[in-house]
Amino acid sequence: MSKSVSAFSNDVLGTHDAVGIAELLQSKQISAAEVINAAIQRAEKVNPQLNAIVLKTYEQAQNGLPQTASGTLAGIPTFVKDNIPLKGLPTQHGTLAFKAKNEKRNGKFASQYLSTGMVPLGKSTMPEFGLLCSAENPNWGITRNPWNTDYTPGGSSSGSAALVASGVVPIASANDGAGSIRIPAACCGLVGLKPSRGRLVLTDGSNLMPINIVCEGVLTRSVRDTAAFYAEAEKYYQNKKMPAMGLVQHAPAKRLRILFFENIQSGKPGYQDEPTHQALLANAKLLESLGHHVDVIQSPHNIEDHIDEFLCYYGFLATVIRDFSGLVLTGKLDKKKLEVFTTGVSGFFKKNMFKLPGNLRRMRKAGKDLEALYNTYDIMASPVLAQTTPKIGYLAADLPYEDIRKRVVDLAPFTAIQNITGAPAISLPMGTSPAGLPIGIQYSAAFGNDKKLLELAFELEAAQPWKFVYQN
Repeated sequence: MSKSVSAFSNDVLGTHDAVGIAELLQSKQISAAEVINAAIQRAEKVNPQLNAIVLKTYEQAQNGLPQTASGTLAGIPTFVKDNIPLKGLPTQHGTLAFKAKNEKRNGKFASQYLSTGMVPLGKSTMPEFGLLCSAENPNWGITRNPWNTDYTPGGSSSGSAALVASGVVPIASANDGAGSIRIPAACCGLVGLKPSRGRLVLTDGSNLMPINIVCEGVLTRSVRDTAAFYAEAEKYYQNKKMPAMGLVQHAPAKRLRILFFENIQSGKPGYQDEPTHQALLANAKLLESLGHHVDVIQSPHNIEDHIDEFLCYYGFLATVIRDFSGLVLTGKLDKKKLEVFTTGVSGFFKKNMFKLPGNLRRMRKAGKDLEALYNTYDIMASPVLAQTTPKIGYLAADLPYEDIRKRVVDLAPFTAIQNITGAPAISLPMGTSPAGLPIGIQYSAAFGNDKKLLELAFELEAAQPWKFVYQN
């Protein structure tokens, strides 16, 4: 019996992406009210199985509909991740360790996000403070993958991914501190672009980080939806320190030099299991057939050397939340209610805090060493995850810290480097696991070259169209 969950139906949303729905709205073939009501009905149909919604704002959405759809995405229903402040709503950060107060104003990114005219239907689930790549707290609720509910949708943008992949909405907000856009995109068969640092407005408070690893973004089912979002968001704010994006619509005009990283050393961090490795090789062959120059090599940096450095920094951030919660939260934190990983990684930092300055220097150097390869290559590629999507329970919140730590490292060793460098990276669903779930391949480019990634994504989408849940 299939364990897939699909909200797709013959309503006004059909199987359209956001751009398709917007075109119907602008031509007045359908109304904004019909679109919002259809999305609400879809949410109510599948959320009991997916547990992807923290907070519903259906009534506000219905009462606040735009009278006319003027922008490319105006009137499109969406969900906002639980760590993004929205005026009048609590920002709970995926945790039960405090009771959030209602926000007095929108966060900086929320203002940019809503400037597109999209209509939020609520807030989506995430793991505690976005520190893990699966939302599996049995008290808060386990968020499930619509391709197969036995599996995780990834994270930390877990609920957003489940809602987009299942067809509730065509686009939802996401953010990424170590892969939290790209990982759920890979697990759920979506397009997930982590933009260059500063491409979008910065996350509130992230400019205070020693290394700002957090970027905002979106999850979508089509490349053109992602492109449309960035074009609309750029109307609100354009960073003059990097090339403008504009509306990307086509494949790259010239052939690219692409470097793939493989890692098939069994037992080593970053070891790619066989289905993942085969998906990588097949994608390299596809790109070569499209006329690109492709090289496949072993990963040039020792992942093992950098794991503890990044975890120490992650632990520093967890410690700021844990011990200085008044600076970042709207309610009083009960440390006794924190999850095992939050407490464990904070404890790891406290034991190694004297190493932090040196770790930061080495992290920056590793990033510069990797970026030097862009002098030779236009694109660097790897799997998003080293293993196929795991089942629920693999990253259960009540596992011992050391078990969770090892499993995270084994699963997701490839995505954090772009958070350190600030370079853009995109996940595209370019393979399928033996269990029938998507496998994501990650493509990264030099800082500011987000447009190049979207152009390549358009070409790959046309050359090897990906499946959706309703086709499962």
